Amino acid sequence: MDAGLERKMAFVEPITIKDAIDNIHRKNYLLPAIQREFVWSVDQIETLFDSLMRDYPINSFLFWEVERNNVDKYQFYEFVREYHERDSYHNPKANLSGESGIIAILDGQQRLTSLYIGLKGSYSYKMPRKRWDNDAAFPKRHLYLNLFHAPAEDSNIEYQFSFLTKKEAGVRDADNFWFKVGDILDILEPVDVNDYLLNNDVAQFGNDKFRLANKALFKLHDVIHKSKSINFFLERGEDLDKVLNIFIRVNSGGTQLNYSDLLLSIATAQWKDKDAREEITEFVDEVNAIGDGFNINKDFVLKCCLVLGGFREIAFKVDNFNKANMLNIERQWEDIAKAISAAVILLANLGYHRDTLTSNNALIPIAHYLKKIGVPNNFAIASKYEADRKAIFKWLVIVLLKRTFSGQPDNVLRPIREVINSATQGFPFEEISNKLKGGTKSLSFDEDEIVSLLHYSYGEAYTYSVLAFLYPMLDFRNKFHQDHIFPKKMFTNKRLSKAGIDDEDVEFFMENFNSLANLQLLEGVPNQEKSGKDFDAWLTEKCPSKADRKDYMAKHYIPDVDLSFANFREFIEKREKMLVKAFKELLA
Repeated sequence: MDAGLERKMAFVEPITIKDAIDNIHRKNYLLPAIQREFVWSVDQIETLFDSLMRDYPINSFLFWEVERNNVDKYQFYEFVREYHERDSYHNPKANLSGESGIIAILDGQQRLTSLYIGLKGSYSYKMPRKRWDNDAAFPKRHLYLNLFHAPAEDSNIEYQFSFLTKKEAGVRDADNFWFKVGDILDILEPVDVNDYLLNNDVAQFGNDKFRLANKALFKLHDVIHKSKSINFFLERGEDLDKVLNIFIRVNSGGTQLNYSDLLLSIATAQWKDKDAREEITEFVDEVNAIGDGFNINKDFVLKCCLVLGGFREIAFKVDNFNKANMLNIERQWEDIAKAISAAVILLANLGYHRDTLTSNNALIPIAHYLKKIGVPNNFAIASKYEADRKAIFKWLVIVLLKRTFSGQPDNVLRPIREVINSATQGFPFEEISNKLKGGTKSLSFDEDEIVSLLHYSYGEAYTYSVLAFLYPMLDFRNKFHQDHIFPKKMFTNKRLSKAGIDDEDVEFFMENFNSLANLQLLEGVPNQEKSGKDFDAWLTEKCPSKADRKDYMAKHYIPDVDLSFANFREFIEKREKMLVKAFKELLA
């Protein structure tokens, strides 16, 4: 913070963490709408508590005193209390029905929220290798301190704090005695520390462990109840422009605000009829729930506002976020949101989701086109828009595979928007291609680039785009699986040996069974029926007549060779040539 700002604010006597927590709990401390949401990880919270225990400074805070008669002029939010990575990460809107004013936090929200969660709340984050829609993947965790932890000489951590489930914290042995950090709020006097240690029979683990526990718990009591570590400046001005300026300047470091945060902050402060923060955060949740789920965020939505809103400058520059622009976005918000939703619905119908849409920015021109034509009802399925959908699909696959929006996407979004604005009939795929021709973002593929598409393999994010491109006639509203033509389970050294595969071929088999040349798209039921069956036997079973088999092989680019497992090498080599030929024809 610079000296000019400090002279305009009063430095107030520091308070204890206990005082700050009580004020948050009583809703005396709130967050202005211009604040971002809570973003700290459990590691950051644990490190903050370790720093406090080691008497490290945690920097000053900046509070804004708002008198009762001015509270209704602004929007305020409560602190997150029970953080849940999937279900509860938004700040609830504050109910300001009281008779007193409030203190709004301009700088220090992440630290204060972390202190509150550590002492009175919980933190539920997704466990690895569990599905996002599995409730059990998000167990509730509270912050604990290991009273028996003795730091190693080379450790950056002196006190071991950890977010644990109740079951994990129940482990007590010579190395672990977990104390729930929030319980320190009930230990009011230092003498109560000894009572806790005695009542919990800590002495049974020996004098050394008892001394470690005694030291850690006394220190925690001192840090929470006695040390006045919350140093803060208090701004008493009521001018929102001034407060916003202070907010932006003091947030230029630390967990730095990016331009989208600033845009949302200013929009929230300047929209007249809508609450920008609520509108945009709720919209993000709604769009991400479409189909099998997407992963867009506020940054993306705000970028769409700039592009679809018709602003000449679409870069995130604070100077462009003046009041007139913000009111312009508010006027267009419903049309912009409708266009984004329609674009996401279209992509969901094309089989895309959070794991296969490798660039969210590719959605923006599609949304812009839909807004331009008035976001027709049922665009994603109506037969009258089939030609448009085919053009969009071809364009989408190409820009994803070409990484068109990598680097500086604004340099691509501007010319594409210009072409769409000038288009007179249908999605202007050819016009966009011509506009980008000859530059570093050209949409044309040379021979090497086409061959390189064969390098994608099972489970990779880009593989879906490559495979989907090969099946332009499929209705992707049905669920299609990436199927191993020759079953994956056959490719183990033991099974290859049992099948009589020569040693010189084993390496080829193992290197290529996940390759694109061994993949096809199958609907869920046929894929389950196929399961681990030998491909030649399954194909005969599925397509008893020669004509049906010929049709299937043409549709799935299956070469007319011996389809027995032992002939895998020839199959892969011939199918690769067929796929390259198909790519060339489809890209023409």
